Amino acid sequence: MLDPSTTPRDLRERHDAARAPLRIAILSYRSDPKVGGQGVYVDYLSQALAKAGALVDVISGPPYPQLSKQVRLVKLPSLDLYAQPNFGHYALRPRHLLSPTDTYEYFGHLSGKFVEPYTFGQRAYAYMKRARNKYDVVLDNQTLASGIHRISNRLDLPLTTMIHHPITRDRTLALEAAQGWKRRWLVKRWYAFHRMQVRTARQLQMITCPSEHAKADIVTEFGIDPDRIFPIPLGIDQSTFRPNPETKRAAMRIITTASADTPLKGLHVLLEAYHQVRNSHPDAELVVIGKLRKGRARETLKSLNLGPHVAFKSDLTREALAREFQTATVAVTPSFYEGFGLPAAEAMSCATPIIVTDGGALPEVAGEAGIIVPKGESDALAREISDLLASTSRQQSRGAACLERAQQNFNWDSIAPKYLAFFEQAMAAQC
Repeated sequence: MLDPSTTPRDLRERHDAARAPLRIAILSYRSDPKVGGQGVYVDYLSQALAKAGALVDVISGPPYPQLSKQVRLVKLPSLDLYAQPNFGHYALRPRHLLSPTDTYEYFGHLSGKFVEPYTFGQRAYAYMKRARNKYDVVLDNQTLASGIHRISNRLDLPLTTMIHHPITRDRTLALEAAQGWKRRWLVKRWYAFHRMQVRTARQLQMITCPSEHAKADIVTEFGIDPDRIFPIPLGIDQSTFRPNPETKRAAMRIITTASADTPLKGLHVLLEAYHQVRNSHPDAELVVIGKLRKGRARETLKSLNLGPHVAFKSDLTREALAREFQTATVAVTPSFYEGFGLPAAEAMSCATPIIVTDGGALPEVAGEAGIIVPKGESDALAREISDLLASTSRQQSRGAACLERAQQNFNWDSIAPKYLAFFEQAMAAQC
């Protein structure tokens, strides 16, 4: 745990005497509030820091986050080619040549590379160069681009970085799932940016991550000194994700989130397990928060003839997502790997019993309150789901334990001060 006393006394006295709030810039290359956890994390964190008395700007590329009124959004527009890859983006237009960064983004996208982290880093550096006197400290949300490192190296601004988990994990699992040399080549091409992220991460001095497991993986995968990594858990919006006595739970409803449906998320494993569950619980229903995309999950859904029994819901508001958790009988996170596992924690905050795999930090999040199964094993997952669906008393006891753990461990009111101490330590190191 970080100790605020590590900040030099003169630095602390200067801030206290002036009673000047800490001015924080959060950089996020994409912050979609409904797809993946990045936009949710940025919103949660910025709101918590503002509540704690800091002045917070979120500097983001599209898609932009939904933020509280206390937080200012600074938009750094891109070509946004990855939002609609088949909507005329293969046709060269004059706007694609307006700057070297735009041109690189266009041709990088055309060649099958994911270049948004790099191009955002270029734009973020240009912005911070103009606005360097507006901020006391910068937090990069896993951009890990060369432009981000220049903020510290050339502008002399205290720079911190959040690494949710090493992108090499996604790359490895995507390669394992790829069939044929062509598909493997495309995966390698897409994830080419991982080399930049590894190089940048090794140059950074102040890194945070959401779990001890994520820290261990970052050390192993990126080759970073563990003394430079400070785990701070994520928090939950517990005013939204909470039990609702007026909401009746369904008797046989399984819920999972797969907003970023990749091999890493293990949705196909849950579908295989659900197919077995239906043998003993034919009334069991499965709700997937996310869109069904081309890939293994779609193939599994078709081969097992589960289409009529699985509901896919997307573009939900945070309130709507909370209602889905509140009405569910059990929430399942079947991922092969998670650096934290935000949906599992959100379900726990709604007093919904959870079943998670042993992938990454999920056991760290679930603790003894959750049920843990080996990743990739649909038989074991099916047994635990069936057993939980068969016992109302077990559902209630597990749900109560999940709620208690969430309230104690994932409360932003206690997590925000840890971030502030982390920032002050970075500022002290820069002096």
